[in-house]
Amino acid sequence: MADWVTISSLATAGGTLVLAMATFASVRSANRSARVAERSLLVGLRPVLVPSRPEDPPERVTFVERGFVVNGGSAHVEEADGLFYLAIPLRNVGSGLAVLHGWHITPRRRMASDDHADPEDFRLAIRDLYVAPGDTGYWQGAIRDQDDPLRAGLTEAVAERHPIAVEVLYGDHEGGQRTISRFGLLPSEDDGVEWSCNVLRHWRLDGVDPRQA
Repeated sequence: MADWVTISSLATAGGTLVLAMATFASVRSANRSARVAERSLLVGLRPVLVPSRPEDPPERVTFVERGFVVNGGSAHVEEADGLFYLAIPLRNVGSGLAVLHGWHITPRRRMASDDHADPEDFRLAIRDLYVAPGDTGYWQGAIRDQDDPLRAGLTEAVAERHPIAVEVLYGDHEGGQRTISRFGLLPSEDDGVEWSCNVLRHWRLDGVDPRQA
């Protein structure tokens, strides 16, 4: 004779197990969908900065005591009256607004394989600089203090025509997706203030590093 109590209990347990498995699968699917949606949203906000193109319009760069024009696809490195002025015209090839936060200069050649500087060592931008998606803008930096530790290296780089590495820290307009882009500046052959510029590498500080994913 069948033990209906036992059968009923087993059926209930089986149903509960099936429901639990379905709930687990549903939660996993929902989490996966949420991650995909979040990544899609972040991609829509992500800025990526590279040097502007030679055919891009020149940028008018202004400092407190000085202003000059920098052609697209180049950089500006100048010593004037004991002060150093640097600028790089930029193009945002990403899909989000780029907000520049700070910068770090190494007055010598840096390889793409060299790690970036510590974000804590970056100098904060003293004015808000933005580069809209698909548009151009610029980065600027100046060395004015006579005791600045960068002065000796920049003096030698400008005089001896050595390469200069500039790292720019920026993010999206929400304050996230912080990125460091390293630009290499190479002196021109005519000893002028216009240097060539190329981007060496990008590092994402927030989120998964695509090189390690």
